[in-house]
Amino acid sequence: MKMPGQFLFGSPIFANGADRDIPANESTIVMLASSSDNLAAEPKVVRAALNSTEVCWSGRLLLLALNCVPMTHVLIVVGLLVIRHGGWPARIGAGLAALYLLPPLMARLILFPGTFPQGRFAIGSRPFFRWWSLFQLQIIFCRLPALEEILRLVPGLYSFWLRLWGARIGRLTYWSPGTTITDRSFLAIGNDVVFGAGVRLNAHVLAKNQDGQMQLILAPVNVGDRAIVGGYSLLTAGTMISPGEITRACLLSPPFSVWKDGKRIKHGEEFE
Repeated sequence: MKMPGQFLFGSPIFANGADRDIPANESTIVMLASSSDNLAAEPKVVRAALNSTEVCWSGRLLLLALNCVPMTHVLIVVGLLVIRHGGWPARIGAGLAALYLLPPLMARLILFPGTFPQGRFAIGSRPFFRWWSLFQLQIIFCRLPALEEILRLVPGLYSFWLRLWGARIGRLTYWSPGTTITDRSFLAIGNDVVFGAGVRLNAHVLAKNQDGQMQLILAPVNVGDRAIVGGYSLLTAGTMISPGEITRACLLSPPFSVWKDGKRIKHGEEFE
């Protein structure tokens, strides 16, 4: 059984595919554009948040070490291609395995035993560092989107790869060119869903709380069966697209918004 405030990874998709059992209470959430639609600005926002909060030096050193994960990943892939440990087919195969399979396998270890708390977390907290670890494992695919576009050339392969990260993806999902996902483990997508060109799925937001302190808002993006998401839209933490919904292009969905019958219902979630 899934506990409130937790996201269960890799569970099957049924009915609308979004597993909508999370209570919603109205509240106002301020979303910083720089923390959701600009990947390059993300580390700067985090550093600014660390400077504004009391984070111990060990936490700062841990953040610095995690920031080296993308370069380490690249060096492993290049090393497997360059070092002579067999013929070129074996070296290319090892390099591709390290490129595409190593990150989701590492993500599964971070997500073990299968649940991850969702809600609002202080910068420098344990859930924050777990999420930041997952984020760094995905950086290479965010920086080089062509790596994912190659997977999308083979029907069903990209959805299968996302499931390795812990995402819940239904059958016959269509990913248009330019679709960007920053939190691959926090997706709940139904059957027969279509994403327009340039859609961004961003299951996290860095925003200020009522005390003016930066916090991480983290919740899965939910899209129901047969929904169509208009091109160049941004779906942020906790967004729910109802089954059969067709959203307009360039849609900006703040955290915990529910879209149904062409209308947006503002919802917030209270996490103790």
